[in-house]
Amino acid sequence: MTKQWKPRRPTVELRPAVEQRPSRIRRDPVVAPAQKAVRPYPTEREVAVVVIGVILFALALTVLTFGISDITSH
Repeated sequence: MTKQWKPRRPTVELRPAVEQRPSRIRRDPVVAPAQKAVRPYPTEREVAVVVIGVILFALALTVLTFGISDITSH
């Protein structure tokens, strides 16, 4: 036979929902600090940097490919 489980501590009596206050977040919402406006589209400078980066990456891969080809062909 099994023994009945007897908890060591009594259960906590909960207050009814009517007496509880609403959560602090709903009572006192956090006000976001003022920030400068964020532009949704990239600037011309950012676009130019990306284009230059892609071209340099392509050149690096081309040089690497020709270099490996030259070394292995001899």
